[in-house]
Amino acid sequence: MSSSENPTVTERGSKDRRDEDGDKKEGGGGFIDKVKDFIHDIGEKIEEAVGFGKPSADVSGIHIPHISLHRADLVVDVLIKNPNPVPIPLVDIDYLIDSDGRKLVSGLIPDAGTIHAHGEETVKIPVSLVFDDIKSTYKDIQPGSIIPYLVRVVLLVDVPIIGRIKIPLQKSGEIPVPYKPDVDVEKIKFHHFSFEETTATLHIKLENKNDFDLGLNMLEYEMWLGDDSIASAELTQSAKIEKQGITRMQIPFSFRPKDFGSAVWDMIRGRGTGYTFKGKIDVDTPFGNMKLPINKEGGTTRIKKDEDDDDDDDN
Repeated sequence: MSSSENPTVTERGSKDRRDEDGDKKEGGGGFIDKVKDFIHDIGEKIEEAVGFGKPSADVSGIHIPHISLHRADLVVDVLIKNPNPVPIPLVDIDYLIDSDGRKLVSGLIPDAGTIHAHGEETVKIPVSLVFDDIKSTYKDIQPGSIIPYLVRVVLLVDVPIIGRIKIPLQKSGEIPVPYKPDVDVEKIKFHHFSFEETTATLHIKLENKNDFDLGLNMLEYEMWLGDDSIASAELTQSAKIEKQGITRMQIPFSFRPKDFGSAVWDMIRGRGTGYTFKGKIDVDTPFGNMKLPINKEGGTTRIKKDEDDDDDDDN
């Protein structure tokens, strides 16, 4: 649980009565001691009469508004309830995120605001995890993996009469370290050829190297044969790429061969042709939406005609 049932109280003063030599007095009959007892009794009576009490808190949620190959932005929601008739200041927020006991990120937020009288506030703690820093520090954390985390938060609040108290909280979860999918152009299949307009289909393979599924929403790409850009588009297409799985897609396109250079003609003659394929995909994941880059440089593809045997798919 992340609720705070036993906050730590920092007392405003000592209750021990000691003489000048540091020994406790027996009987407590000194004037100063009586004044201290009187003030303490009055404080307790005021607390009972006015209704001062210790605030409570809970980590009500953790959101991931942004995640990419480079970093994940988290927002930790902390719900704080103030039962007192006066506002209480939130002095500091101390936070730490670790994974299996290893620190990922930590920080301190001073002067974090005020909790209204007889009210409750959700305080948002923004945190960023930089994946390059994590991977360089902990070599066993691999791209594409899912790692556990534990958020630890300590709130320092100042309550009238009671004093400053610390409220410790914690909540666990999981977060991915994303890895970009691999893409290959397996073949280009021609349907109609002329110098003015040629229609064809790109056969591409997307390999998901993550330990979580990708729900494809959109693919944006541009493809070059040699130095010539022959096709580009933004496609809205739904597909599921299972974790550690492969999905194949067919993308129709058209171009004018007479506008391009030798690489296109080499491909038309049946020779292997170097290509570059770049773009990005928009995907849904169990951790939120991601936009991941895809690219393949230096690959080789070939022409395939409609009348060719479809079983011959080797490049």
